[in-house]
Amino acid sequence: MTPADLSRTVLHAVRRAVDESALHAPVPARVRVERTRPGGSGDYACAVALQLAGPAGLPALDVARILRERVAAEPGIGRVEITGPGFLSFTVDTPADSDRAVLDAVREQGVAYGHGDALRDEEIRLAHAPEVRAAVTADAVRRLLAAQGARVQVGCEEAGEADTDAWRRLGVAPDADWAAPDAHGAASDAYGAGADAYGPAAPDPLGGTVRPVPAGATAAELLERLGADAARWGLLRPAVHDRAPLGDDLLVQGEANPLFRVRYAHARARALTRNAADLGFTSEPAAHEEPAAREDAAPYAAHEQAGPSPYTGPARPLLHLLADHPRVLLAAARHRAPDRVARQLEAVAHAFFDFHDGCPPLPSGDEKPSAAHRSRLALAEAAGTVLAGGLSLLGISAPAHL
Repeated sequence: MTPADLSRTVLHAVRRAVDESALHAPVPARVRVERTRPGGSGDYACAVALQLAGPAGLPALDVARILRERVAAEPGIGRVEITGPGFLSFTVDTPADSDRAVLDAVREQGVAYGHGDALRDEEIRLAHAPEVRAAVTADAVRRLLAAQGARVQVGCEEAGEADTDAWRRLGVAPDADWAAPDAHGAASDAYGAGADAYGPAAPDPLGGTVRPVPAGATAAELLERLGADAARWGLLRPAVHDRAPLGDDLLVQGEANPLFRVRYAHARARALTRNAADLGFTSEPAAHEEPAAREDAAPYAAHEQAGPSPYTGPARPLLHLLADHPRVLLAAARHRAPDRVARQLEAVAHAFFDFHDGCPPLPSGDEKPSAAHRSRLALAEAAGTVLAGGLSLLGISAPAHL
């Protein structure tokens, strides 16, 4: 568990305490955690209980006790102690326990791994320019925000300008009761009560209108030349302030094409599951220590964590990416940046192939399936699930066969 993971865990505990009326205080935007100083208790510490004591009208020690019982039940947390006037000290689980928690979470949540409710109190009315890249970007932003609990309404800023038929074939569907803002930025009367439900036309502090660098082509042209999936990837992969390269290289079935590499990694992960079934075994996240890492895994030594972990060598970068995936999705939603998800998927695919080649999930030759193969298969399947979920948030299919 990283400091960022722990910060989110503590913040979630604060929110739960407030929701359950155990604590009456405003939920902070962030919780700061730091490495415990020499001689201190645990691995990390934070002063959130002291921060909330005044607004809650309670002694800091009481606030700390309320939060301790909620944090202690979270995966990846070994022990929570209260020290001094109300500091919370955390001992995180060993790497093996943390790795198992990540893989179990992916297996349990499936393609919804990384979704959450951090933005559940946000109601956003998001307009986009009457242009295909703006429409596709707004659609992806809507998916990201909704995955974090926000209520979102999306539509074209200029009534009558939407190329709805071609946009629908690209996966973009404007809300049926959307009414374009008037010259003053407010929804017209035709929007009715719905406008009040979502507040002003542009309540989003990052801007109520999605207006990336235009694609330079129409939706119909992109569909005819690239198809829906490649067109969406080409439109979403660059940051909104960069031009979108929309050449035929998006259709190349080779490593040089990031979209192909991401989808091929997903398809390969699914094939591993099928092949393992043919060999008579299934996946199981590891709880044992594998033999020493292979010589060709030496470049990954810097990624090793202290304590016994069955996932060594090339498995570590992949596990780190999977553990960080919820944070990436939340940041992409907050910043209205689907390109962050695309880059995350590229990184996961790259780490997956390094892991696949360095720690084969399937036995070879006369080798019998072992506990190591089952644990590696569990990691490969988790990577495939994360890739499928990320592609879905971008509105792109994840075929099981390529």
